[in-house]
Amino acid sequence: MELAAKKAMLAELAEYQLNSVVSRSILDKKTGTVTLFAFDKDQKLSEHTAPFDALVYILEGECLISISGEPHRLGAGEAIILPANRPHALQAPKRFKMLLVMIKSESSGK
Repeated sequence: MELAAKKAMLAELAEYQLNSVVSRSILDKKTGTVTLFAFDKDQKLSEHTAPFDALVYILEGECLISISGEPHRLGAGEAIILPANRPHALQAPKRFKMLLVMIKSESSGK
């Protein structure tokens, strides 16, 4: 589905799949990306880093995010910044959907 100039319910654009993490690219430009994720219960992304800042916005469910070893529990409607070059990991204590917005530019360090 092409979303340009069309409204959409983001949470409906990716369906949960048993024992899986589903991702769907919404925008993919050289300046940044917007990706929708649907995590089934008990799924996770292991600790990793990214060279750019990213915004995580929880659309539904609940997520555990660790940033540089510090745990954060987020629910629907909540957001957090994943700072560039800092290790982070995600866990799904129950199913959740999130929007990841990555801005591809140098971090200002602020």
